Amino acid sequence: MTLRISVIGTGYLGTTHAAGMAEFGHEVIGVDVEPERVKLLNSGQAPMYEVNLDPLLERHTASGRLRFTTDYADIADWADVHFICVGTPQAPSGAADLAQINSVRDGLAPLLTKPTLIVNKSTVPVGTASALRQQIRALAPAGDAVDLAFNPEFLREGLAVEDTLRPDRIVLGIEDEVSLAILDQVYAIPFSEDTPRVITNFATAELIKNAANAFLATKISFINAMAQLCQATGGDVTQLADAIGYDKRIGRGMLNAGLGFGGGCIPKDIRALAYSADEHGVDVLSNLIESVEKINNGQRAEVTQLAVDQLGGSVDGKRVAVLGASFKPGTDDTRNSPALTVADQLHARGAEVIIFDPQAKLAPRENFTQVDTVEAAVRDADIVLHLTEWPEFRNLDPAALADLVKTKIIIDARLKLNPATWHVAGWKLVQLGRAATL
Repeated sequence: MTLRISVIGTGYLGTTHAAGMAEFGHEVIGVDVEPERVKLLNSGQAPMYEVNLDPLLERHTASGRLRFTTDYADIADWADVHFICVGTPQAPSGAADLAQINSVRDGLAPLLTKPTLIVNKSTVPVGTASALRQQIRALAPAGDAVDLAFNPEFLREGLAVEDTLRPDRIVLGIEDEVSLAILDQVYAIPFSEDTPRVITNFATAELIKNAANAFLATKISFINAMAQLCQATGGDVTQLADAIGYDKRIGRGMLNAGLGFGGGCIPKDIRALAYSADEHGVDVLSNLIESVEKINNGQRAEVTQLAVDQLGGSVDGKRVAVLGASFKPGTDDTRNSPALTVADQLHARGAEVIIFDPQAKLAPRENFTQVDTVEAAVRDADIVLHLTEWPEFRNLDPAALADLVKTKIIIDARLKLNPATWHVAGWKLVQLGRAATL
Protein backbone atom coordinates (compact mmCIF):
# COMPACT_ATOMS: atom_id res chain seq x y z
CA MET A 1 0.00 0.00 0.00
CA THR A 2 1.34 3.43 -0.97
CA LEU A 3 1.55 5.91 1.89
CA ARG A 4 2.26 9.62 2.03
CA ILE A 5 5.42 10.10 4.04
CA SER A 6 7.29 13.19 5.18
CA VAL A 7 10.92 13.04 6.23
CA ILE A 8 12.09 15.98 8.35
CA GLY A 9 15.82 16.62 8.20
CA THR A 10 18.08 15.99 5.22
CA GLY A 11 21.42 14.93 6.66
CA TYR A 12 22.83 11.45 6.01
CA LEU A 13 19.89 9.82 7.75
CA GLY A 14 17.08 11.97 6.38
CA THR A 15 18.21 12.12 2.76
CA THR A 16 18.86 8.39 2.60
CA HIS A 17 15.62 7.57 4.38
CA ALA A 18 13.57 9.80 2.06
CA ALA A 19 15.10 8.20 -1.03
CA GLY A 20 14.57 4.75 0.48
CA MET A 21 10.91 5.40 1.25
CA ALA A 22 10.40 6.46 -2.38
CA GLU A 23 12.17 3.29 -3.52
CA PHE A 24 9.69 1.32 -1.38
CA GLY A 25 6.90 2.88 -3.47
CA HIS A 26 5.67 5.65 -1.17
CA GLU A 27 5.05 9.32 -1.98
CA VAL A 28 7.63 11.32 -0.07
CA ILE A 29 8.28 14.95 0.81
CA GLY A 30 11.51 15.83 2.58
CA VAL A 31 11.76 18.94 4.75
CA ASP A 32 14.76 21.09 5.59
CA VAL A 33 15.21 24.65 6.82
CA GLU A 34 17.96 25.50 4.29
CA PRO A 35 16.55 26.65 0.90
CA GLU A 36 19.81 25.99 -0.95
CA ARG A 37 19.94 22.43 0.31
CA VAL A 38 16.31 21.88 -0.71
CA LYS A 39 17.07 23.25 -4.18
CA LEU A 40 20.02 20.88 -4.53
CA LEU A 41 17.97 17.89 -3.40
CA ASN A 42 15.13 18.70 -5.79
CA SER A 43 17.70 18.58 -8.60
CA GLY A 44 18.46 14.98 -7.61
CA GLN A 45 21.76 15.64 -5.85
CA ALA A 46 22.69 14.86 -2.25
CA PRO A 47 24.43 17.52 -0.13
CA MET A 48 27.02 14.91 0.91
CA TYR A 49 28.88 12.02 -0.72
CA GLU A 50 27.24 8.68 -0.04
CA VAL A 51 27.65 5.59 -2.19
CA ASN A 52 24.68 5.05 -4.60
CA LEU A 53 22.61 7.85 -3.07
CA ASP A 54 22.63 10.29 -6.02
CA PRO A 55 21.23 7.73 -8.51
CA LEU A 56 18.40 6.94 -6.09
CA LEU A 57 17.60 10.63 -5.64
CA GLU A 58 17.76 11.30 -9.37
CA ARG A 59 15.38 8.43 -10.14
CA HIS A 60 12.71 9.42 -7.66
CA THR A 61 12.85 13.22 -7.99
CA ALA A 62 12.49 12.68 -11.75
CA SER A 63 9.50 10.39 -11.31
CA GLY A 64 7.72 12.89 -9.04
CA ARG A 65 7.57 10.43 -6.18
CA LEU A 66 10.08 12.45 -4.13
CA ARG A 67 10.40 16.17 -3.56
CA PHE A 68 11.71 18.54 -0.91
CA THR A 69 10.37 21.67 0.75
CA THR A 70 11.12 24.16 3.51
CA ASP A 71 7.45 24.57 4.51
CA TYR A 72 5.80 22.46 7.23
CA ALA A 73 2.43 23.45 5.79
CA ASP A 74 3.21 21.26 2.76
CA ILE A 75 3.36 18.14 4.90
CA ALA A 76 1.32 18.69 8.06
CA ASP A 77 -2.03 17.25 7.03
CA TRP A 78 -0.74 15.72 3.78
CA ALA A 79 1.37 12.94 5.28
CA ASP A 80 0.12 9.72 6.84
CA VAL A 81 3.48 9.34 8.59
CA HIS A 82 6.05 11.95 9.62
CA PHE A 83 9.62 10.75 10.18
CA ILE A 84 11.89 12.91 12.35
CA CYS A 85 15.46 12.51 11.10
CA VAL A 86 17.26 15.54 12.50
CA GLY A 87 20.60 15.67 14.29
CA THR A 88 21.10 15.20 18.02
CA PRO A 89 24.68 16.41 18.47
CA GLN A 90 26.62 16.25 21.70
CA ALA A 91 25.99 19.11 24.10
CA PRO A 92 28.89 20.54 26.16
CA SER A 93 27.70 18.46 29.13
CA GLY A 94 28.06 15.24 27.12
CA ALA A 95 24.30 14.73 26.86
CA ALA A 96 22.46 14.65 23.55
CA ASP A 97 21.33 18.07 22.35
CA LEU A 98 17.62 17.79 21.49
CA ALA A 99 17.25 21.35 20.16
CA GLN A 100 16.54 20.22 16.58
CA ILE A 101 13.92 17.69 17.71
CA ASN A 102 12.27 20.36 19.83
CA SER A 103 12.28 22.69 16.83
CA VAL A 104 10.46 20.06 14.75
CA ARG A 105 7.97 19.56 17.56
CA ASP A 106 7.24 23.28 17.77
CA GLY A 107 7.01 23.76 14.01
CA LEU A 108 4.96 20.71 13.08
CA ALA A 109 2.68 19.88 15.99
CA PRO A 110 0.51 23.06 15.91
CA LEU A 111 -0.35 22.28 12.25
CA LEU A 112 -1.61 18.73 12.85
CA THR A 113 -5.42 18.70 12.63
CA LYS A 114 -6.06 15.06 11.76
CA PRO A 115 -4.92 11.62 12.99
CA THR A 116 -1.32 10.94 12.06
CA LEU A 117 1.76 9.03 13.19
CA ILE A 118 5.08 10.71 14.02
CA VAL A 119 8.07 8.38 13.96
CA ASN A 120 11.31 9.53 15.55
CA LYS A 121 14.44 8.02 14.00
CA SER A 122 16.93 10.44 15.59
CA THR A 123 19.10 8.97 18.33
CA VAL A 124 17.85 10.18 21.73
CA PRO A 125 18.33 9.44 25.44
CA VAL A 126 16.02 6.91 27.03
CA GLY A 127 12.75 8.56 28.09
CA THR A 128 12.63 11.03 25.20
CA ALA A 129 9.89 9.31 23.18
CA SER A 130 7.35 9.26 26.01
CA ALA A 131 7.95 12.92 26.82
CA LEU A 132 7.88 13.93 23.16
CA ARG A 133 4.53 12.24 22.57
CA GLN A 134 2.96 14.13 25.47
CA GLN A 135 4.40 17.44 24.26
CA ILE A 136 3.23 16.94 20.67
CA ARG A 137 -0.28 15.99 21.76
CA ALA A 138 -0.46 19.08 23.94
CA LEU A 139 0.49 21.29 20.98
CA ALA A 140 -1.47 19.60 18.20
CA PRO A 141 -5.12 20.52 17.42
CA ALA A 142 -5.68 16.79 16.77
CA GLY A 143 -4.57 16.04 20.34
CA ASP A 144 -4.47 12.34 21.21
CA ALA A 145 -5.21 11.42 17.60
CA VAL A 146 -1.52 12.07 16.98
CA ASP A 147 0.62 9.11 17.98
CA LEU A 148 4.36 8.56 18.15
CA ALA A 149 6.72 5.64 17.58
CA PHE A 150 10.47 5.26 17.92
CA ASN A 151 12.22 3.54 15.01
CA PRO A 152 16.00 3.80 15.52
CA GLU A 153 18.37 3.90 12.56
CA PHE A 154 21.45 1.70 12.23
CA LEU A 155 23.04 3.25 9.15
CA ARG A 156 26.74 2.89 8.36
CA GLU A 157 28.11 5.84 6.41
CA GLY A 158 29.34 4.56 3.05
CA LEU A 159 26.70 1.80 3.22
CA ALA A 160 23.67 3.91 4.15
CA VAL A 161 21.65 3.09 1.01
CA GLU A 162 22.25 -0.63 1.44
CA ASP A 163 21.32 -0.44 5.12
CA THR A 164 18.11 1.47 4.28
CA LEU A 165 16.91 -0.85 1.53
CA ARG A 166 18.14 -4.12 3.07
CA PRO A 167 18.41 -3.55 6.83
CA ASP A 168 19.76 -6.13 9.30
CA ARG A 169 16.69 -5.57 11.46
CA ILE A 170 13.91 -3.04 12.00
CA VAL A 171 13.21 -2.02 15.58
CA LEU A 172 9.78 -0.58 16.34
CA GLY A 173 9.20 1.09 19.69
CA ILE A 174 5.41 1.46 19.86
CA GLU A 175 2.62 1.87 22.37
CA ASP A 176 -0.40 0.73 20.33
CA GLU A 177 -1.44 -1.68 17.57
CA VAL A 178 -2.53 1.07 15.16
CA SER A 179 1.03 2.40 14.97
CA LEU A 180 2.30 -1.12 14.34
CA ALA A 181 -0.15 -1.62 11.47
CA ILE A 182 0.97 1.63 9.83
CA LEU A 183 4.67 0.79 10.19
CA ASP A 184 4.04 -2.65 8.75
CA GLN A 185 2.79 -0.85 5.64
CA VAL A 186 5.75 1.54 5.61
CA TYR A 187 8.22 -1.36 5.69
CA ALA A 188 6.14 -3.86 3.73
CA ILE A 189 8.95 -4.57 1.24
CA PRO A 190 11.76 -5.38 3.71
CA PHE A 191 9.33 -7.35 5.88
CA SER A 192 8.31 -9.38 2.82
CA GLU A 193 12.01 -10.20 2.40
CA ASP A 194 12.17 -11.61 5.96
CA THR A 195 13.95 -8.68 7.58
CA PRO A 196 13.77 -9.34 11.35
CA ARG A 197 11.17 -7.18 13.09
CA VAL A 198 11.72 -6.27 16.73
CA ILE A 199 8.60 -4.89 18.44
CA THR A 200 9.16 -3.34 21.85
CA ASN A 201 8.34 -0.36 24.04
CA PHE A 202 9.81 3.13 23.82
CA ALA A 203 12.51 2.71 26.47
CA THR A 204 13.84 -0.56 25.10
CA ALA A 205 13.95 0.75 21.53
CA GLU A 206 15.88 3.84 22.68
CA LEU A 207 18.34 1.68 24.62
CA ILE A 208 18.80 -0.74 21.70
CA LYS A 209 20.28 2.00 19.53
CA ASN A 210 22.58 3.27 22.27
CA ALA A 211 23.62 -0.25 23.25
CA ALA A 212 24.44 -1.21 19.65
CA ASN A 213 26.85 1.71 19.21
CA ALA A 214 28.39 1.21 22.65
CA PHE A 215 28.99 -2.48 21.97
CA LEU A 216 30.58 -1.78 18.58
CA ALA A 217 32.82 0.84 20.17
CA THR A 218 33.79 -1.62 22.92
CA LYS A 219 34.62 -4.35 20.41
CA ILE A 220 36.80 -1.99 18.35
CA SER A 221 38.59 -0.70 21.43
CA PHE A 222 39.16 -4.22 22.76
CA ILE A 223 40.96 -5.35 19.62
CA ASN A 224 42.97 -2.14 19.61
CA ALA A 225 44.06 -2.78 23.19
CA MET A 226 45.12 -6.27 22.09
CA ALA A 227 47.00 -4.68 19.18
CA GLN A 228 49.08 -2.69 21.65
CA LEU A 229 49.85 -5.87 23.61
CA CYS A 230 50.80 -7.64 20.38
CA GLN A 231 53.04 -4.71 19.49
CA ALA A 232 54.78 -5.00 22.86
CA THR A 233 55.22 -8.79 22.79
CA GLY A 234 55.83 -9.62 19.12
CA GLY A 235 52.36 -10.98 18.48
CA ASP A 236 50.25 -10.49 15.33
CA VAL A 237 46.88 -8.86 16.02
CA THR A 238 45.41 -9.84 12.64
CA GLN A 239 46.03 -13.52 13.24
CA LEU A 240 44.73 -13.10 16.78
CA ALA A 241 41.52 -11.49 15.49
CA ASP A 242 41.05 -14.23 12.89
CA ALA A 243 41.45 -16.93 15.53
CA ILE A 244 39.07 -15.52 18.12
CA GLY A 245 36.66 -14.46 15.37
CA TYR A 246 35.95 -18.10 14.57
CA ASP A 247 34.30 -18.37 17.98
CA LYS A 248 30.57 -18.02 17.26
CA ARG A 249 30.11 -16.23 20.56
CA ILE A 250 32.49 -13.50 19.41
CA GLY A 251 32.42 -13.25 15.59
CA ARG A 252 35.00 -11.62 13.33
CA GLY A 253 33.01 -8.47 12.48
CA MET A 254 34.47 -5.21 13.89
CA LEU A 255 37.56 -7.03 15.21
CA ASN A 256 39.75 -4.93 12.95
CA ALA A 257 42.60 -3.31 14.82
CA GLY A 258 43.79 0.08 13.69
CA LEU A 259 43.30 3.76 14.25
CA GLY A 260 39.91 3.37 15.92
CA PHE A 261 36.42 4.74 15.37
CA GLY A 262 35.32 8.29 14.60
CA GLY A 263 32.52 10.04 12.74
CA GLY A 264 29.44 11.85 13.88
CA CYS A 265 27.46 8.98 15.45
CA ILE A 266 29.31 6.47 17.61
CA PRO A 267 31.44 8.98 19.57
CA LYS A 268 28.56 11.28 20.50
CA ASP A 269 26.11 8.40 21.05
CA ILE A 270 28.32 6.56 23.53
CA ARG A 271 29.01 9.81 25.39
CA ALA A 272 25.27 10.43 25.61
CA LEU A 273 24.80 6.87 26.91
CA ALA A 274 27.50 7.46 29.54
CA TYR A 275 25.74 10.71 30.57
CA SER A 276 22.43 8.86 30.87
CA ALA A 277 24.09 6.07 32.86
CA ASP A 278 25.49 8.61 35.31
CA GLU A 279 22.07 10.26 35.62
CA HIS A 280 20.57 6.91 36.62
CA GLY A 281 23.41 5.93 38.94
CA VAL A 282 24.81 3.18 36.70
CA ASP A 283 28.46 4.14 37.01
CA VAL A 284 29.75 0.72 35.94
CA LEU A 285 28.48 1.50 32.44
CA SER A 286 29.81 5.05 32.30
CA ASN A 287 33.19 3.80 33.58
CA LEU A 288 33.27 1.16 30.84
CA ILE A 289 32.54 3.76 28.18
CA GLU A 290 35.24 6.03 29.61
CA SER A 291 37.75 3.19 29.20
CA VAL A 292 36.57 2.55 25.64
CA GLU A 293 37.10 6.20 24.73
CA LYS A 294 40.52 6.23 26.38
CA ILE A 295 41.66 3.27 24.28
CA ASN A 296 40.20 4.78 21.11
CA ASN A 297 41.88 8.14 21.62
CA GLY A 298 45.09 6.39 22.58
CA GLN A 299 45.31 4.74 19.17
CA ARG A 300 45.63 8.16 17.55
CA ALA A 301 48.45 9.12 19.89
CA GLU A 302 50.06 5.72 19.25
CA VAL A 303 50.22 6.31 15.49
CA THR A 304 51.59 9.80 16.02
CA GLN A 305 54.33 8.41 18.23
CA LEU A 306 55.09 5.63 15.73
CA ALA A 307 55.73 8.29 13.08
CA VAL A 308 57.98 10.22 15.45
CA ASP A 309 59.93 7.07 16.35
CA GLN A 310 60.36 6.03 12.71
CA LEU A 311 61.87 9.43 11.93
CA GLY A 312 64.45 9.20 14.66
CA GLY A 313 62.59 10.89 17.50
CA SER A 314 61.43 14.10 15.82
CA VAL A 315 59.16 15.12 12.95
CA ASP A 316 60.17 18.77 13.13
CA GLY A 317 60.72 19.98 9.56
CA LYS A 318 59.83 16.55 8.12
CA ARG A 319 57.39 16.09 5.24
CA VAL A 320 54.58 13.70 6.20
CA ALA A 321 52.19 12.31 3.59
CA VAL A 322 48.76 11.41 4.96
CA LEU A 323 46.52 9.14 2.90
CA GLY A 324 42.95 9.68 4.07
CA ALA A 325 40.98 12.47 5.72
CA SER A 326 37.46 11.06 6.09
CA PHE A 327 36.78 9.04 9.23
CA LYS A 328 36.07 5.93 7.13
CA PRO A 329 35.98 4.98 3.43
CA GLY A 330 32.86 5.51 1.33
CA THR A 331 32.06 8.94 2.77
CA ASP A 332 33.32 12.51 2.70
CA ASP A 333 32.53 12.95 6.41
CA THR A 334 35.51 14.19 8.44
CA ARG A 335 33.75 14.67 11.77
CA ASN A 336 35.93 13.33 14.59
CA SER A 337 38.25 11.83 11.97
CA PRO A 338 41.13 9.85 13.48
CA ALA A 339 43.20 10.69 10.38
CA LEU A 340 42.86 14.41 10.94
CA THR A 341 43.66 14.04 14.64
CA VAL A 342 46.95 12.36 13.75
CA ALA A 343 47.65 15.03 11.11
CA ASP A 344 47.04 17.78 13.68
CA GLN A 345 49.24 16.09 16.28
CA LEU A 346 52.11 15.72 13.82
CA HIS A 347 51.85 19.32 12.71
CA ALA A 348 51.89 20.40 16.33
CA ARG A 349 55.29 18.70 16.55
CA GLY A 350 56.61 20.64 13.58
CA ALA A 351 55.82 18.36 10.63
CA GLU A 352 54.82 19.61 7.18
CA VAL A 353 51.66 17.57 6.50
CA ILE A 354 50.43 16.87 2.96
CA ILE A 355 47.08 15.10 2.77
CA PHE A 356 45.02 13.37 0.09
CA ASP A 357 41.53 11.89 0.27
CA PRO A 358 39.42 10.63 -2.68
CA GLN A 359 36.24 12.40 -1.51
CA ALA A 360 36.69 14.64 1.52
CA LYS A 361 37.19 18.31 0.68
CA LEU A 362 38.65 20.20 3.59
CA ALA A 363 38.30 23.85 4.40
CA PRO A 364 41.63 25.69 4.22
CA ARG A 365 43.70 24.88 7.28
CA GLU A 366 46.95 26.32 8.49
CA ASN A 367 48.30 23.01 9.66
CA PHE A 368 48.48 21.10 6.38
CA THR A 369 48.06 21.16 2.62
CA GLN A 370 45.45 19.13 0.77
CA VAL A 371 46.42 17.87 -2.71
CA ASP A 372 44.52 16.17 -5.52
CA THR A 373 46.50 12.97 -6.04
CA VAL A 374 48.37 10.33 -4.08
CA GLU A 375 51.48 11.11 -6.10
CA ALA A 376 51.39 14.77 -5.07
CA ALA A 377 50.95 13.76 -1.44
CA VAL A 378 53.92 11.39 -1.28
CA ARG A 379 56.37 13.38 -3.39
CA ASP A 380 59.54 14.00 -1.31
CA ALA A 381 57.85 12.59 1.80
CA ASP A 382 60.00 11.50 4.72
CA ILE A 383 57.21 9.13 5.78
CA VAL A 384 53.78 8.04 4.46
CA LEU A 385 50.79 7.34 6.72
CA HIS A 386 47.86 5.20 5.56
CA LEU A 387 45.05 6.44 7.82
CA THR A 388 41.73 5.79 6.01
CA GLU A 389 41.21 2.43 4.34
CA TRP A 390 39.97 3.53 0.92
CA PRO A 391 40.18 0.63 -1.60
CA GLU A 392 42.38 2.70 -3.92
CA PHE A 393 45.00 2.94 -1.19
CA ARG A 394 45.06 -0.84 -0.74
CA ASN A 395 45.67 -1.17 -4.48
CA LEU A 396 48.59 1.27 -4.69
CA ASP A 397 51.74 0.17 -6.49
CA PRO A 398 54.57 0.57 -3.94
CA ALA A 399 57.22 0.25 -6.63
CA ALA A 400 55.81 3.26 -8.51
CA LEU A 401 55.66 5.33 -5.32
CA ALA A 402 59.18 4.39 -4.26
CA ASP A 403 60.74 6.79 -6.78
CA LEU A 404 58.67 9.71 -5.47
CA VAL A 405 59.38 9.61 -1.73
CA LYS A 406 62.49 10.71 0.11
CA THR A 407 62.35 7.77 2.53
CA LYS A 408 60.51 4.48 1.92
CA ILE A 409 58.71 4.21 5.25
CA ILE A 410 54.93 3.74 5.48
CA ILE A 411 52.79 3.33 8.58
CA ASP A 412 49.67 1.30 7.87
CA ALA A 413 47.33 2.35 10.65
CA ARG A 414 44.46 0.33 9.18
CA LEU A 415 46.30 -2.98 8.59
CA LYS A 416 45.05 -3.23 5.01
CA LEU A 417 48.34 -3.17 3.06
CA ASN A 418 50.06 -6.38 2.01
CA PRO A 419 53.44 -6.58 3.80
CA ALA A 420 55.09 -8.82 1.20
CA THR A 421 54.18 -6.49 -1.68
CA TRP A 422 55.63 -3.44 0.05
CA HIS A 423 58.69 -5.35 1.25
CA VAL A 424 59.59 -6.48 -2.27
CA ALA A 425 59.45 -2.84 -3.38
CA GLY A 426 61.97 -1.89 -0.70
CA TRP A 427 59.64 -0.25 1.81
CA LYS A 428 59.66 -0.47 5.58
CA LEU A 429 56.04 -1.19 6.50
CA VAL A 430 54.96 -0.53 10.08
CA GLN A 431 51.56 -1.85 11.17
CA LEU A 432 49.81 -1.47 14.52
CA GLY A 433 49.91 -4.78 16.37
CA ARG A 434 52.49 -6.32 14.03
CA ALA A 435 56.27 -6.36 13.90
CA ALA A 436 57.76 -3.89 11.41
CA THR A 437 58.50 -5.31 7.96
CA LEU A 438 61.94 -4.21 6.77
